[in-house]
This record gives sequence, C-alpha cells and structure tokens, in this order.
Amino acid sequence: MTARVLLAAVLLGSLLSGCSGSEEPGDPEPSTSPSADGASPTARPSAAAVPAPETGACYRLTYAEALAPTVDAEPVPCARRHTARTFAVGELDTVVDGHLLAVDSARVRRQVATTCPRRLGGFLGGTEDDRRLSMLRAVWFTPTLEESDQGARWFRCDVIAVAGPDRLAPLARRVAGALGRPAGRDRYGMCGTAAPDAPEFARVVCSAAHSWRAVAVVDLPAGRYPGAGAVRQAGQTPCEDAGREAATDPLDFRWGYEWPTRAQWADGQTYGLCWVPD
Repeated sequence: MTARVLLAAVLLGSLLSGCSGSEEPGDPEPSTSPSADGASPTARPSAAAVPAPETGACYRLTYAEALAPTVDAEPVPCARRHTARTFAVGELDTVVDGHLLAVDSARVRRQVATTCPRRLGGFLGGTEDDRRLSMLRAVWFTPTLEESDQGARWFRCDVIAVAGPDRLAPLARRVAGALGRPAGRDRYGMCGTAAPDAPEFARVVCSAAHSWRAVAVVDLPAGRYPGAGAVRQAGQTPCEDAGREAATDPLDFRWGYEWPTRAQWADGQTYGLCWVPD
C-alpha cells in the first residue's frame, strides 16, 4: 500500500477573522458622559429612528463591505445576483446597570458577534460539521453612531459565501436550509486549488475550479492546547481513513490534514480538517 501523507499547518481560523463586529484585544468599553444634572443617560433620543433592516432581504456586497461593522448598501431583488442575505434581525441591549452604552462598545459588539453565528445553524440546516466544511459564514452589522443617536437599536445578521481570497460567491435564491441538502453542501463546500500543503494552495468555494476538498472534521478534546505535535498526530488515522474511502484504489491514495494553531485554539477552533483530491 502506498499513501502520500500531506501535513499542512494552514490557518484554520475563521475565513473572516476580521469579521464585522469582531472584538480586538484590549478594546476598551466606551463610556458615556453624564448629563448636566449628573443623571445617567438612559433616555433614548426622541428623533425618528432609522428603520430596521428586513429579514430575508438580499444585498450585493463586496468582500470589504461584508467585513465592515456598518454598511449602507441598498437591498436588491433576491431573484437578481446577490452575495448576502439577511437571516436574522434583532434589537441591541445597550442599557447596562442604568447606563447607555455606545453602539460600538465592546459589550454591544460581543452581543452581536455571539448571536449571529449561533442563529446561522438554524437557518442553514445540516450539522455543525457541515457548517465547518462549508464556506458559508455569518457577518453582522449595527447602526452607525449617527443612526444610533437617532434611536436605532437594531442589529442585522447576514449569510455570505466566501469564494476565495477577498472575494464573495453569489448566493442561490434559496439559501435557507442549504446545508441540509446534498446540492447545497456541494455548492458551498470548502475546496482548495491545490493540496493544502502546496505553496499555490488557496481555499475556495467548491462551485469554483478546485482540485482538493475538505471532507471530514477531526474533533479534538476541549481544554488547554495540547501542543502542535498532539493535534497533528490526532488527525493521522481519521484523515488517512477519509482518503482511503474517497479513493478509487484503496492501496494508492492521497490525503491531507490541517490542524489548529495555538492562537486558533484559543479562539475556539478545537478541530482539524481532512482533505482529499477531488
């Protein structure tokens, strides 16, 4: 039996690690100034609030727009080409202990950054592994400071498909439940332009030209990072098995494995990915 073992410590982090609303280390909690009489500023502005976005709306966003904390793009008909769809809209909790927090405060941003990814699973369907093996991601937006001053308190969760480096893929008109259907998993799956340890490797959506595909998730025990050697070793057998299962010749096959770095582990990415030629 021959097998080409491909070990690649390629980044496993979110494909949108700079995702809109993501918190930066050490980001201070913005404070509000007391009113002239010393009272806490809990009263909301009386000006007419900017209307909240609508669930189900479609947008033609660029990659840069999808990463921004706010966006002013107008909706487009979902029957036309679009790259983002709003799957949830909610209200920000901006009052804590009687104090009004800024819409761009760390606490408010954490609220949205937690809520939108959690709701994405119910919208897309499938399993957690299906989502990890896909290029579909949640991004989120809040009002601008000016809109917040007018009373806007909404947040918006959109789903996007990352086509490749700095590019978004167009979404199908029906994206709800996509990962619960074989066609959706295939269309939005995570693929590569080369073997994951190759210099020319780029992660792309499977509807684009590709030669490798991520096919299995290697779950690793939660807790402290066990070290690069341990996480690397943990994927050898499951990924070799995945390569053998995908091959036409069980005695001659290739496979690849990505494992999380210490920094990615700290961000909650306690799993690796198995790759096979496609």
